[in-house]
Formats: sequence, structure tokens, C-alpha cells
Amino acid sequence: MIFMTGAHDRRPEFGKTCYGLFMHFTRRNVLGSACLTLLASSVGAQEADGFFTLEARPGATPLLAPPAPPTKIWGFGGLTPGPLLRVRLGQEMRVRLVNRLDQPTSLHWRGMRLPNAIDGAAGLVRKPLAPGETQDIRFVPPDAGTYFYQPLIQPFSGEQLGRGLYGAAIVDEPNPVAVDDDLVLLLDDWRLDASGQIVGDFEHPADALRQGRYGAVTGVNGRAGPASLIHPPGARLRLRLVNASNARIMRLAFEGGAQTVIALDGQFCDPFPPLHGTVPLGPGARCDMLLDLPRQEGQGARLILRGETELPDAVVLDIATRGAVRPAAPPVTHTPLNPLLPAEIRLQGAKRFELNFDGGWRKGMPAGFRPPAEELRRIWKINGRASSGLDGPPLFSVARGSAVVLALVNKSLFDLSIFFQGHVVRLLHDLDDGWEPYWRDSVIVPERATKHVAFIAGNRGKWLIGGAIQEHFANGMAGWFEVA
Repeated sequence: MIFMTGAHDRRPEFGKTCYGLFMHFTRRNVLGSACLTLLASSVGAQEADGFFTLEARPGATPLLAPPAPPTKIWGFGGLTPGPLLRVRLGQEMRVRLVNRLDQPTSLHWRGMRLPNAIDGAAGLVRKPLAPGETQDIRFVPPDAGTYFYQPLIQPFSGEQLGRGLYGAAIVDEPNPVAVDDDLVLLLDDWRLDASGQIVGDFEHPADALRQGRYGAVTGVNGRAGPASLIHPPGARLRLRLVNASNARIMRLAFEGGAQTVIALDGQFCDPFPPLHGTVPLGPGARCDMLLDLPRQEGQGARLILRGETELPDAVVLDIATRGAVRPAAPPVTHTPLNPLLPAEIRLQGAKRFELNFDGGWRKGMPAGFRPPAEELRRIWKINGRASSGLDGPPLFSVARGSAVVLALVNKSLFDLSIFFQGHVVRLLHDLDDGWEPYWRDSVIVPERATKHVAFIAGNRGKWLIGGAIQEHFANGMAGWFEVA
């Protein structure tokens, strides 16, 4: 069987007046080089030597509306999200990471296919950045797209991410789709106490045993509640959706307007409408969406985060229409697919490996089961072994250029999200009759299910693979593979 890019038409699992946290409105006919609207945070400013400075330190943000006090957070520059980092394809990214926290940290570029030493997996190929230290990071991103920068360090990244230490990075394609506004939305849920402060129970056994740390307060770019916006009827918006949560597998549903997915996890794909207007995103995953607003004034669109067992639906974006109708935007029939990714993956001779993910709460365990800390760190396993991802033998080793097929077997009672470092993968159909027409850097595997992925091992080095849910990753669901 040949795995061909775009070979099957299959769908995934899937103004001048500004309100709320939006900063400006950009007309379609002037957005050739794509101005971005980022809620609540600013576009990163470069120093005289061309570096963006990311200072990890405590800060405070008005997460809740007054009269609630500011919420104490950790953020880059004391802000959450951190500054938007933006370069053109082919331009060097220069970042100066400064650690003002009282614990070590690192900087991981989720989804970027970078050289091994730059990717930021602390302890595997790079030393952690100790408190008080500074590190200069320079690289040329190989691919255009929407990316997520975050800490990736055992066992601290769950707390650092949960306190707000993250941000978005954009690598602009040479000729972006013309839109009226380009919006970056980092979606998060926050676990707050009665005084509006972050609950510090980052080692809670119930989170590690089940689906990770959820919060009841949802929001966009460091503000709780829905973000509100007014645009003309018929406007076309580009929404860059980023799941910045620790654990929640977000199921995002649209009401109103017409939606077209143009990229997933930073990689462009053949445009398609999301199935039932819904996009599932695991922690750290991204989706670039074109939203064409209704052409009748007064009809808007909403983005809804679907609720979980005990959590209701939450509106995270509410767009109203007002003013003169915009000219109809032409249909988008193609996007700039990445020429650096293989046009085909020949599966006949692929190296095949099975990864079994197991652990967590089991039927028969008492409701209040609280294992000792040392036992909790081994509660999740890959192929029967719990690991920090920094020790032991590799899960598998392959030569550079090898085609690889992985069977991801979820033996647990919970939906999992599995991430791959340094590579992007193709999701194969469950019946082995084709493949999905997009690339991913993580895959959602439902409980008691198996998913198969394929990729070309084209990036030399040692690469992490494990649970994108932070509380799973920190408690055994981690490993590494080697490309020699």
C-alpha cells in the first residue's frame, strides 16, 4: 500500500469596532502580509541583537472580571500567554530564555521539526535551565505554521504549564490566504479557588490516576469567559486555535458561519469542512480554521468548548455581525502543502512497532485511592514499563529515512493523547483502507482503542514520545525513540 498525501477525500475525527480583548480589525484587501490579532498578550518585541526575550517569572493577570483580584500566575515576561513570536519562513528565530523561577525549566517548540539539541526535551538531549540562568536559542524553522512553545521538563512542566507558562509562535507562509482578521486563540481551563487564585494541587493523585488536571474556569488568552468581537457580515477570519490546557481533550464546536480547516498542528492540509462543525484538539494541538461569517447583519457565530462529565458547555468566542456586507470571499481550494514532507510513505517495507499504553485508575480501586508518591510516579506505563522518558532503553531504534508504522494501543479506561517529538505523522484509517489527509504531532486514542500512524524517521537524535496530558507524562507515560 502507498500512503499518498491528499489521496483520499476523508474528514477528520473530527472592524474598526473592537470589543473584549481584541486589539484591531484588519480589512481583507490590506492583509497580504497578515497582521495578527492576539488577545490579551502582545506581539513579541525583538532586542537590538534580534533576540526575543522570554523571561520565565511570576506575575499576575486579571483572569477574572473585576472586582475579583488579579490571579497570580507564572508567565513569560510575567504574562500569560507569553509574547507572540513571529517570523517569516526562512527567517532565523532568536530567543533568549531567562529563568526567574525557583525551579528549573526548558523551552519546547511543539510541532516544529527542529534539530535534536534545540527541541527542548530537558534531560534527554539538553540540560535543564537552572534558576537564574540564561540561554540563547537560535534556529531557522523548517516549516510555516502555527506552533506552541511550552516547558518540557520532568516533573515540573505540569505545574509550569498549569500556572500559565506558554505562548504561541507563528511562522508565516510566503503567500497567506487573504482574510479580514487573523486571530490567535490560546484556549485554557483554570483550576481556581474561591479567591480567584490557582489551586496548587499539581500532584493530586486523582488527576494522575484519571484524565489529568481539569479546571472549571475556561477562557481565551489569559482571560476567563467568552471573548467578544464585532465584524461585518460576510467577513472571513482565520482562527489559529491552540489547546493550552494541561489535560483537557477539547472538543470545539462552531455555531454559525462556514468553517474550513486549512492546517492541523502547524502543517497545511487540503482544505475541508470539519465533521459536524466540531474539531477535537488534545493538549498542545493546533488547528488553523477559516471562518466565513453569515452574510446577514445580526447573525453571528460562536465557538463552544463542549463540556465533560461534570462540566457544562462553555462559549469561548462570540462574534456578532454589524455594518455593510463584505464582498463574498472566493472558496479556498488548495493551501501551500509542505514540500519538505514526503509525498508518499511506502508501507510495504515499513518498520512496525506496537506501543501499549496502560495504567491509571482501575475498576475495583477504592474511590479515594491515594498511592504513595513513589508509586504514583509509576502509575502509567508504555509496554509495561513506567519511565520519565529520560532513562532506560529506547522504545525503538530506526535508521534515518526509514518508514515507520506504530500501533498505539490504549488499554486504559480513559481517552489518551499521544505526542511525537521531532516528527509529524499520518493517521491511518481504522480499517486499514486509507489515511487521513493531514499531518499531526499528536493523536487522540479513545479508551480501549487502537490507532495506527505512519511517518518517515527523517530527524536524527533521541526523541520523546508519550502522553500529551501532563499528569500522565509525569507519572510514567513517557519514553523515547532513536533515529540513527
